[in-house]
Amino acid sequence: MAFTMAMPTQLSRRQLLASSATLTATAFGFDLKAATATARELKIARTTQTLSVCPYCAVGCGVVVHTLGDKARNVKPAIVHIEGDPENPINRGTLCPKGASLKQFVTSDRRLTRPLYRAPGSTEWTPISWDDATTRIARRIKESRDRGFQTTDTQGRTVNRLDNIAMIGGCTDTNEINFLLGKFRFALGILPYENQARL
Repeated sequence: MAFTMAMPTQLSRRQLLASSATLTATAFGFDLKAATATARELKIARTTQTLSVCPYCAVGCGVVVHTLGDKARNVKPAIVHIEGDPENPINRGTLCPKGASLKQFVTSDRRLTRPLYRAPGSTEWTPISWDDATTRIARRIKESRDRGFQTTDTQGRTVNRLDNIAMIGGCTDTNEINFLLGKFRFALGILPYENQARL
């Protein structure tokens, strides 16, 4: 009598680890019926997986973002888990501590979602509109540039520089934003500039 067993053509890493653990436990005589009966579905079992890139530094580690919800059914998608992408050749599924905290970066209730302003001498931050914030920043940049722009140095050479304003490009900004920040600083003549992406 021939006995054939249907085997899946391709096992995922999780399936392989689960099967190995089950076989090992059974080989040592452990009864897994009780554990199997109480086992629950993984929190990522019904999620939509989206491949992305960690925004924190210039390494570009791959991440898998797991979301629950469906816009077609009027349910706002919510991130339930973020993990390293095992298929990514850069990090092969590993993440540094900052990358491992990506879910909190997106879902934290302490994350700023609007501009805040602190008046001179005040100890309190007050919310302001984006239009008001943009207007204030533009006015301050213009006033500072008018006050500090240098066309020539002490030896009479043309320099067209501005060193009373410093600019910082954030590591969580996209390459495109940091590229535009670089162009913006060149247009203004700003010399003090720091950017984790090293543009």
